[in-house]
Amino acid sequence: MKQKGTLLNTMGINISRETLEEIGEDHVGTSLETPLREDAFEMDDNLKIELIEKHFREIMHVLGLDLTDDSLKGTPHRVAKMYVKEVFSGLNPKNKPAAKLFENKYKYNEMLVEKDITFHSHCEHHFVPIYGRAHVAYISNGNVIGLSKINRIVQYYSKRPQVQERLTMQIGNELKEALGTEDVAVIMDAYHMCVSSRGVNDTNSSTVTSFYSGKFERDEQARNEFLRYINLEK
Repeated sequence: MKQKGTLLNTMGINISRETLEEIGEDHVGTSLETPLREDAFEMDDNLKIELIEKHFREIMHVLGLDLTDDSLKGTPHRVAKMYVKEVFSGLNPKNKPAAKLFENKYKYNEMLVEKDITFHSHCEHHFVPIYGRAHVAYISNGNVIGLSKINRIVQYYSKRPQVQERLTMQIGNELKEALGTEDVAVIMDAYHMCVSSRGVNDTNSSTVTSFYSGKFERDEQARNEFLRYINLEK
C-alpha cells in the first residue's frame, strides 16, 4: 500500500497523494475535455459490463457484504449495466445526439430560452450524483433547432463523470457548434452529493455556473434579459 506522501504516477505525471486529495476535496477540474484514454472505445459495451461487474463484486466482497443474499447477488451486474448503458453513456461519442437544424422561416430574431432542464450527472472525484437544472438561451442566425435536442445535448454531456464548470462549458460549446451561432448562454444550478452526503455535509447549498458567448457576453442588456426569464434577476 502506498503511504501518504508517496508520489503516484498518473498518465506519466508524478502527483502527490496529498495533491490528489486536495483536488478532489476542492472539486477542481484539470481539463476542458473529459479525460479519456485513446483506446477508450476499443472494448465493446458487453465486455465493459462483464468486467465492471467482476470488479464491483470484488468491491462489495471487500466491504464485507454477503453476495449470496437474494437482495445483493444481482447488484454487481445491475451497477455495471447502469454505468455503461445509463449514467455514463455520455462518454461514448456514438451516443451523441444528432442536432438537425431547420431554417428560421418565421424570422424569429429574439432570444429563445429553454429553462428548468433537469439533469443528473456524477462528480468525477467521488462518483456520487450531481443533479439540478440547466437554463439555455440562443439567438438564431438563420437556423433553429428542435427543442428536444437542447435537452438531449444537456443530458449527453451530463451522463459522464463531471466537474460542473466543465459540464457548463461543454454544453455551451456544443450548442455554438450545433447552431452555428456565437450567441449562446447556459446557466446550471446544481446540488452536489459529495458536498451534502459526505465531507462538509451541507445539504442546503447549490452551485451555479454560467457560460456566455457572443451577444450574451458583450451585451449586458441581453444577459440581464436572459436572467430575468429564468428568475435569477428581478
